[in-house]
Amino acid sequence: MKQEKRGQEPPSPIYESLPPPWLPKSHKTADVGYPGFHPPRPGQDEDVLSDKYIKDGFLLPLPVPDEHQSAAVTFLQQDAKGGRMFDQSVLADLEHLMNDIFTRRADSTVAIQSSTFKIPSRVTMSDTKRQTWFAELANPDVPLSKLGKSVPHGAKGHDLLDLLHTNNVAISRAVWFLRVFGANETAGLRNKPSYNPTQYSVDWAIVVTSYIKKQLADIALPSAPRPGMNIKQTFKGVLSDAESRDRWVSRFTYCLKLLRPFYDEGLVDHRTFLTWIVHQMAACNLAQAGFVAHLADEYLDGVLGKRPLAKPLLDACIAKLNEIRTTSAQGHLNKLEEILKSLIQRICVALPDTFVSPSTWLAHSSLLCSALAGPADSGPSDCRRRDFQQLISDNLIDIQRRNDAMLFRNLPPRKLERLGSLVVDIQILNSICSSTDMSTVSFFSSQIPDCTSSSSFVDKLDTLLTWAVTPLQFGSHRPYAAVTLLRAYHERNARRELSSVTLHDHLFDWLDSKPVVREAGNLRAVAGLFGELMKSGLFDYAAYMQRLVARGEEGLSLSEPDETASFHRNFLRWIPLQDTTSSLLNQRKVIIYGARARQTPEDVCEREMRREIRAILPLVFGGDTLPPSVSMSSLRTSCPTVLGAPCFEQVRTIKQWLLPNLHKFASRSQSLDETSTRKTYSTAIELLRYTHSYGSLLELSLSVLSQTSHAELLTAVGEVFHRFATIWTAMNVTGTIVSTLYSTFLLWRTQGGKARPLLTLIIEMDDGRQLDATAKTQVENEVVAFTNALAPKTDHPEAVPLVMPEILLLAEDSKPDAPSILANSLWYRYRTSGDWAWKVWDNIVASLRQVPVMSEDHERRHKYALRYGHFLLIVNDHLPGGIDNDVLRWFLGTGKSEVLGLTLETWDVLRVVLLFLCVRGALSTTTLLQGLVYPAWQLGADAGPLYQPHNMETFIQAASELFDALVLQEECFISPIVPQELLDAQRIHTWRQDAFREPHFTLLASNIPNLVLLEHNNVVSDELRGIARDLRLRTCESRDIRQSCYRNLDAVRRGFEHPIQSGMVAETLCEPLVNALKMILSESNEGTDVNSFLSTGISSVLSPCTLAATAVQLQFGLRQLGRALACESTKQGASASLDKMTSLIFHHSMASEEAYFIAEMARGVDGPVAIKFINNGLKSIVDILNRAPAPSTPESLLMRASRAGEVLRVLSHVSEPLREEGTGLDLDVSTQERLAKIILESFQFANTTFSKTTDHSLRVITEAVIFLARLLQFDLGFFGVRTTHFRETCEKMTPVLVDLVVIHACGPAQDAVAFALLLDTLYFLIDDLFLHSKTASPDPFKYYPTKLQSPHLHSLPSSHRVRLLTLFPHLRPNAVVQDLAHAHRDSTGLLIYGTPVQNRPWEWIENLDKDDGMIRNNASLSLELFGAKATGDHLIGYVQDEERCIPTRLEGVFEDQLTAESVFRRDWRETRLPAHSDVRAGERGVGEGADELGTLPTFGLQKPGSRRVSPASSVRSRGSVSSVRRSPASLSGNRSAVSTREGTGESGIGSGPVAERKRKASASVDDDDEVEIIEGPVPPNPKKLKVKPKPKKK
Repeated sequence: MKQEKRGQEPPSPIYESLPPPWLPKSHKTADVGYPGFHPPRPGQDEDVLSDKYIKDGFLLPLPVPDEHQSAAVTFLQQDAKGGRMFDQSVLADLEHLMNDIFTRRADSTVAIQSSTFKIPSRVTMSDTKRQTWFAELANPDVPLSKLGKSVPHGAKGHDLLDLLHTNNVAISRAVWFLRVFGANETAGLRNKPSYNPTQYSVDWAIVVTSYIKKQLADIALPSAPRPGMNIKQTFKGVLSDAESRDRWVSRFTYCLKLLRPFYDEGLVDHRTFLTWIVHQMAACNLAQAGFVAHLADEYLDGVLGKRPLAKPLLDACIAKLNEIRTTSAQGHLNKLEEILKSLIQRICVALPDTFVSPSTWLAHSSLLCSALAGPADSGPSDCRRRDFQQLISDNLIDIQRRNDAMLFRNLPPRKLERLGSLVVDIQILNSICSSTDMSTVSFFSSQIPDCTSSSSFVDKLDTLLTWAVTPLQFGSHRPYAAVTLLRAYHERNARRELSSVTLHDHLFDWLDSKPVVREAGNLRAVAGLFGELMKSGLFDYAAYMQRLVARGEEGLSLSEPDETASFHRNFLRWIPLQDTTSSLLNQRKVIIYGARARQTPEDVCEREMRREIRAILPLVFGGDTLPPSVSMSSLRTSCPTVLGAPCFEQVRTIKQWLLPNLHKFASRSQSLDETSTRKTYSTAIELLRYTHSYGSLLELSLSVLSQTSHAELLTAVGEVFHRFATIWTAMNVTGTIVSTLYSTFLLWRTQGGKARPLLTLIIEMDDGRQLDATAKTQVENEVVAFTNALAPKTDHPEAVPLVMPEILLLAEDSKPDAPSILANSLWYRYRTSGDWAWKVWDNIVASLRQVPVMSEDHERRHKYALRYGHFLLIVNDHLPGGIDNDVLRWFLGTGKSEVLGLTLETWDVLRVVLLFLCVRGALSTTTLLQGLVYPAWQLGADAGPLYQPHNMETFIQAASELFDALVLQEECFISPIVPQELLDAQRIHTWRQDAFREPHFTLLASNIPNLVLLEHNNVVSDELRGIARDLRLRTCESRDIRQSCYRNLDAVRRGFEHPIQSGMVAETLCEPLVNALKMILSESNEGTDVNSFLSTGISSVLSPCTLAATAVQLQFGLRQLGRALACESTKQGASASLDKMTSLIFHHSMASEEAYFIAEMARGVDGPVAIKFINNGLKSIVDILNRAPAPSTPESLLMRASRAGEVLRVLSHVSEPLREEGTGLDLDVSTQERLAKIILESFQFANTTFSKTTDHSLRVITEAVIFLARLLQFDLGFFGVRTTHFRETCEKMTPVLVDLVVIHACGPAQDAVAFALLLDTLYFLIDDLFLHSKTASPDPFKYYPTKLQSPHLHSLPSSHRVRLLTLFPHLRPNAVVQDLAHAHRDSTGLLIYGTPVQNRPWEWIENLDKDDGMIRNNASLSLELFGAKATGDHLIGYVQDEERCIPTRLEGVFEDQLTAESVFRRDWRETRLPAHSDVRAGERGVGEGADELGTLPTFGLQKPGSRRVSPASSVRSRGSVSSVRRSPASLSGNRSAVSTREGTGESGIGSGPVAERKRKASASVDDDDEVEIIEGPVPPNPKKLKVKPKPKKK
C-alpha cells in the first residue's frame, strides 16, 4: 500500500538554477546567458562519457575559431618558409595601413562648431510678471531652461537678496540667477582694456558682507545703566520675540546658505570677504560675536593661509576672550568661549608664526597659554586628540622662545671669562667662616677638568693665591684656607700624572709673574703663604732655588747692589722653612750671603728675638718672677725684633726653639701657680698671634688642653679656640680640636672636674659634623643631666618676689663669700621657677641705682659693682643656659624705659658690672649691643621735637661708650681698681667675634646707618654728634668689621637701603649714607657722585677682590640717583652724574666685561634711572654706527656692529627686569628716530653689498645684519610713542627687510638662523606698524610684501617657501582654475605654456541644455579652450534596467562609458572595485576615519607558471548579511590595495594592525562553499609562502 501511494504521488519538479537578480544578461537581444553563470542542464556535453573525454578530460571548444590567432600566425601559415616574417617592409606596410585607418577615421568626423553660447538677456517686466517669474524660479518643477531665455531687470543689492529669500528660491537656482544677473552687469565692461573679471566679485562681496552686517546690527545689547541716573530703561532685542527671531534666523540662515556657493565658486572675492570677517570679529559685540565666530570657524581655512588675516583674527579672539572674562554674562557664553579657543588652537597648529608678536605675547601670554592648554572642541579620536594637543604644546614652546628672544627676556647669562668667575670665586672664598665645612667649598668645581694644566685651573689658582695675599681683603685665615683648598684638590688628583710637578710649576709661574707679588707691602703675606704651601708639600723650596739658578737669575745675593737685585731675593730670604736639612740651608746661605759668609743677619736677628722672648716669658725658661702687668701695646713695644723679623727667622725661632720650650712648660704647669701659668699662656698666645704663627698656636693650645689640671687655664684655652674659630676652620683642623676637647671632657668628668665649659665649646665647634653618634649622644645626655640638675621641672614652681631686699644689702656686705652664699641660697629657693634670674637682674639694676646714693667715693662704688658682678657670675653658673638670655629679655622689655632714667653716676656703676660679666663670658657682646647700643642709636636717629636731652643723651652716650669698649678698643678697662690683665683684653676680643658673625652681623650692619643719622640729627647736641661721628669713622675703619662686610655684602646693602626705603629719611641724608658706605667698602671719603669711585681708578675699583663691593656701591648709588631724579631740586645734578657714569661705561673707558658686569649690577634700578641709562646707551650706539667715515666694506660694518653689540648687551640686561614687570619705558624720541634711520641705512648698505660681495664676505655681512635685526628688536620692544618720522622710517625698512629675508632663505647667502631671526624681526616690525596705525580698520595686507623676487628662487627650500608665501596677499586660486594654464603648440609641435587661467565665475554660467549625446559647443566655456576634437566616439547615457536592479557598485562592471573604450582602459576601470562587505566583517564602524578602513587583501597565491590575476580578485561571501554601504574613505583604501610589489606577491597592506584585523575577520568565515581560493603570483622565496588555509565545508 505504501508503494502504491508512493507511485501515485506526482514526481518532484526538476530544480532549475537561476542567476541572482542583480546579474544582467550578457547581451540585450541575443540569448547567450549570463556572464559567469553556467548552471548544469540535462544533456550537457560534460555528461557524455567518451574515450577522449576520459583520457584527455573535457574541453570546451573555442566559440571563435581564431580567438587566439594573430596576424603573425596567419602570415606564417601563408609564408611556409618564413622568409618574410622579419622583413622590414612588412612592418612598414602594417604601419601605413594603420595610419591610413586613423586618417580616414579623422576625416569622417564632424568638426566642432564655434561656441554659440549667449548670456540670458535682461528684460524689464511688470510687477506681476516679475513676481510670476520669481515664483517659477522658486518652483523646482519649472526647468531653468525655460527661465533662461531672459531674466527680469529691477532689484539690486540687498533688495535682490531679500527678494530671493522672500520667495524661498532654492540655493542652486538662486546662484544661477545671481550669476546671470552679474554677467549682465559686467557685460558692458568686458571689452575694456582695464577689465578685471574678479572686480565684480569684490563688489558682490561688499554687497553680501554689508547685508550680513546689516542683519548682525539688529542684534544689540542694552546699554549699561548710568550711575546716579534713576531712569527706567526698556530693551527689546530682535531675538527676544519668537516671531522676529524666527524671521531673523530664516533670513540669516538663507544668507549663509547662499554664501557657501558664492565662496566656493569665487562669486565673492575671498580676500575681501575674509578681511571683513576679521574686522567684524574685532568690532562686534558679544551677542554678535557668537554668529561671527561661527562664520570665522567655517571659513577659517582661507584665513589660515595668510598671516595678514590670521594675526588680526587672533587679536580679535583674544580681545573677545578678555571681554568674556570680565562680563557678568560669562556663564551664558561658554559655547562662544569654546569656539574662540578652538579658533586660537587651529591658528596655532596651522600657522604658529601668527603668535610670534612680542606686543601680543607681552600683553596676553597667560591667556594664550590657558586657551591652548585644553583639547580642541572638534578633534578626532583620542589618539588624534593627543597628537593634536602635543603639536600645540610643541608650537607653544617655540612661540614663547621666539617672543622672549625678541623681548630680550630670559637672556642666557653671559659667561664672563674673567670678571664673572672672579666675582663668584671671591664670594666663595669670602664666605668661609667659623661654621663652614671646608670639604663642601666648591672652589675648584667639578666643571674644571681634573688636570692641573688646564687654563681654568690656572685662572682659579691665580684668584686663590691673589685673594690670600692682597691687602684689599681681610682676615688672617686666608693663606690657610688657600692651602687647604689647594691641598684637597691635589689629593683628589694624587693618582694622576705628575700633578705635583705641574702644580709646582704653576706656583712658580704665579710667584714669578704676578704684579701683586712684587708689591713691597705684600712680601710678608706672600712669604707666609708659600711657607704654608711648603709645609703641606705643595711647593718645593729646593726646586725653587734650582730653577732660579738654572735660568741664570741675577741679583739673588745680598752682596749685589739693590739696583740690580732680583725680587726673588726677598722671597729666598723671607720664605720660612718648616722641616729642612743642613744641605738645603747651606745652599740657601750660599745663594743669599755667599760662600764665605760666617755670620749672617739672620743669626743676629734670632739672638735678639730670643732675648726679647725670654724677657716676656720668664717662667718658660726657668725664671721665677712674672713681669709686671702686660698689655697688648706693651707686648708689641717689648718685642720689636720678633714682630718685625722676616718670616724665615720667626718660624725658625718659634718652631725650633720657642715651641719645644712651651711644651715643656705645659707639661710642668700643674706644679706651677694657676695665675702664673694662665698669664704665661696668654702672653705666648698673643705673641704667636702677632707673628701669625697659628699652627704653633694650635699645637701649644692642644698640648695645654691635654695636660693642664687648672680650670681657669682650661677656660682660657677654650676661649682661644672660640676666638680663632675661623682660622681653625680654614686650616681644616676643627675635627682634631673637637676630638681633643671630647677626650679632655671625658678625662675631667672622670676626675670630677668642672666640665660644663667644655661641653658648650664641643657643641659649638662640632656643629653636628665631627663627633660620632655615640659621642653626640653622650654629650647630649650630659647637657640634659646638668640642665635637670640646675633647673628641675615641677608642677608647682616657687613664686619669686618682685623685690629682693637681700640683693640691695649685698652691696655693703664685705665678706668674701657673701656673693656666693646669696647666689646659692636664691638658686636653692627659686631653682624651679623659670624667671628667677630675670627678677634677680631686675633687682640688681634697682640696687645699682642706689649705689651712688650709698657712697660718693668712686672706688667704693666700683667695689660694690664688682661685688654684684661676682654675685651674678655665680648666678650664671646656676643657670643651664646662663643669665645672658634673661638680661636680653629685660633690656628689650621692661628695661627699655628704665635705662632712660639712669643717671650718669648709675651708668658708671652699671658699666663696670656689664664689662665684668662680658669679660668673664656671662654676658655676650651681642646681648649688650642688641639690648642697649642699637636701641640707643635708633633713639638718637629718630630724635624729634619730643626729644629729652638730659635723660636720652646720657643713655646714648653710655651705650656708645659701651660699644667702643666692646667692639672697637684694642684694650678696655673694667675699672681702675681692677688690675689690667692681658687675659681680659683677649677675652674682649674673643667675645666680640660673635658680633662679626651671623646672625648678629646683620643687626650690626643695619644699625650703622642709624649711627650716620644720629651724627646728622640737629636735634641732638653737638657733643653727642661728635661722639657718633668718631664712633662711625672708627667702625668703618675696623678691619674685623670690613672682613664681615665683605663676607656678607648683601646685609650691608640692605642695611643702608632700609632707612631710605622706609620713606622716613630726608633726601639730604642720602649723601652721608653713601659716604659711610664708601668708607666701609672702599676706604673712600669722596662726594656723593656715584661715578666718583669709577673715575678715580677703574682698574683698581674693578679689581677681583673689590668687584663685589663695587657692585654694592653702584647698586646703592643708582637707587639714590633714581630718587634724586624724581625730585626737582636734585634732578639736574643727578642727571649729570648719571650721564657721566654712562659715558664712562659706554665710551671705551672700560673693557667690555667690566661694562657688562656694571650693567649686571645696575639691574633692578628704578624706572627713571633705567630710562636714562638706556637712552644714553642708545645714543652711544648711534654714535658708534654713525662714526665717520661711513662703512665701505663688510668688515668695517661688522667692526662697528661688534662694538655696538657690547653696549646692546649691557642695555638688554639693564632693561630685562623692567620688561618682566611690564613697566612702560618711554625712550627719547629723537634718539629713537636717529636709531631707526641708521638701522635703515645699514640695512640698505648690507642689501646692496650682498649683490656685490664674494663668498668670503657673505658671512661677515650676515653677522652684521643679525646684529642690526637684534638692535631693531630691542628698540621696538619699548612700546612707547611712535612719531610720524619714526613710522615712515619703519615703513621704508619693511621692503629692505623682506629682501634680506629672501637673500638668507636661498642662494649663496642661505642661512637658516639668519632667515628665522630676520623673519621674526619682520613680523615684529609689521605688527608694530599696525599697533600704532592711525586707521581704525587698516588693510591687513598694507605693510606686507606684494611680490617674491630672487634670482635663486629655484633653490628655495620648501619649508621656507611655505612660510614666505603666508606673507603675500595672493590667496590660493579657486579649485576650478588651480594648476590650469593656457597652452599652445609651436611649429615643431612642442607644447608651450602660457598665462594661468583666470577665474571668471560671473561669465561661466551653468549649461541648461539636455545632454543627448550631441556636441553643440553651446556652453559658457567654449570647447576651443580645451583643444577639444571630435573622435567619432559617442557618449552613452545611463540606461536603467527595469527588470533587474543592479547595485550601484556593480554598474561599471557591465557598461562602458565610451563605445570605443579600449580593452586596457576598461580592464583598469572595472578592476577598481571596493572590497566586499564580508571582507570588512569584524572591523570597526565605517565612520571611524579613513585610516581605520582596510584595503583589499589578497587571500591566495598563484601556482608556479600561472598568470597573475587582476588586482580586483578577492574573496566573496555570497551569504553575508553585512551592509554593503561604503564610507567615502573606502575608495582610497581600495585604491591602495591594487599596488602590489612586483615579483614578491605581497599586497600593499601587508603589515600593521589593520592587516591583522583583516586576517582575523577572514578567518571567521565558516562556510566553505561560499569561499573561492584565488591563486596569486609566485613569490621568489618558496620558504616564505603563506597559504590561506581552506575552511571546512558544510
